[in-house]
Amino acid sequence: MVNYNKFELNNGLRVLVNEDDTTPLACVNLLYDVGSKDEDPNKTGFAHLFEHLMFGGSANIPSFDEPLQRVGGENNAFTSTDITNYYCTLPAENIETAFWLESDRMLRLAFTDKSLEVQRSVVIEEFKQRYLNQPYGQAWMKLRDLAYTNHSYKWPTIGKEIAHIEDATMEDVKAFFYKHYRPNSCILVVSGNVKTDDVKALAEKWFGDIPAGEKYERNLPVEPVQKEKRTLVFEDDVPLNVIFKAYHMPGRNHKDYYAIDLASDILSRGHSSRLNVELVKNQRLFTELNAYVTGEIEPGLFVVTGKLNDEVSWEDAEKAIDVELDKLKAELISENEIEKVKNKVETTHVYSEMDLGSKALELAYGELLGDANRMNTEMSKYRSVSREDIQNAAKTYLNDNQSNVLYYQAKSNG
Repeated sequence: MVNYNKFELNNGLRVLVNEDDTTPLACVNLLYDVGSKDEDPNKTGFAHLFEHLMFGGSANIPSFDEPLQRVGGENNAFTSTDITNYYCTLPAENIETAFWLESDRMLRLAFTDKSLEVQRSVVIEEFKQRYLNQPYGQAWMKLRDLAYTNHSYKWPTIGKEIAHIEDATMEDVKAFFYKHYRPNSCILVVSGNVKTDDVKALAEKWFGDIPAGEKYERNLPVEPVQKEKRTLVFEDDVPLNVIFKAYHMPGRNHKDYYAIDLASDILSRGHSSRLNVELVKNQRLFTELNAYVTGEIEPGLFVVTGKLNDEVSWEDAEKAIDVELDKLKAELISENEIEKVKNKVETTHVYSEMDLGSKALELAYGELLGDANRMNTEMSKYRSVSREDIQNAAKTYLNDNQSNVLYYQAKSNG
């Protein structure tokens, strides 16, 4: 059970505090309600660019890392399709340093041409290294573009293309910042050896005077219901053929989310999972095979992906996957099988409660989804899923006419 207190500043900043006196540390986590889904289709990659720009200096602090390191702290950040998250971990007695740093860059970034050019170059190089020059690096770019015809999950967080980052102007950057990086678009969570009253005083001192921005009204394009299978063959210089098969599934707040998530675990979580035993060990069609969900707030994807063994055809590989999905829909799932995957989910959940950063992030994410307490209720939702729920979810969402299949083909196997 993770206990927390919650309050809100006049400018709309929501603050949650998890008091934990078992550690000398504290984690300060700021979750901004902006991800790549909020970008203009012609100006993508901005949320990720801002993840980098936020470390490039602010109004009163030319270097973000140096003051934090001086007081024994460390920091990092990540961007997803849904959120941008920043976090600092440091000795609790030095927590005000994190408040000073985070509030100053929320107040105003430096917005210098030098900072923009430096971070632009970093992001472009990351685009090349992780996506264009990495084996299978273009898989998610191709798969998202295949699976989504309308919704802004259509592109990855790095952006659609390098040109969008290359062409970003200072006016573009400032407009994006003042639209999304405001107190009323942020959730601040402090977890560690702190007291709520002290955190409240620090929040008022450092964040209270930052003006709220205009309320951002999210109006994302709706993805139409898919009615027929879509396929794409993409040839690249990679060692093995890899299949990616993606199905549309509900978002994080949908009642079926937990059932379809457990279905992915039954298929591939652990050495004794169905796909691993039958298609990797027994039939030797794949060198590895996985099923997972993207776990996004909006309706996301259920993905099965595997590396084919030599001489295995696309047709045989895909047919074998379909057979296992059909078994999940038609055959009785044992209580032992369900209990095993639920226990694994619970183990992961328990470990997350032991880590300051994980607790802070989960509280922030729950608050964003409408209820910070879902961190304490999430396992009960998984526990309540029945075998019938899993089979019904599989029948509803894992149908071939709703599939998007990327055949990532090695040139030598063409």
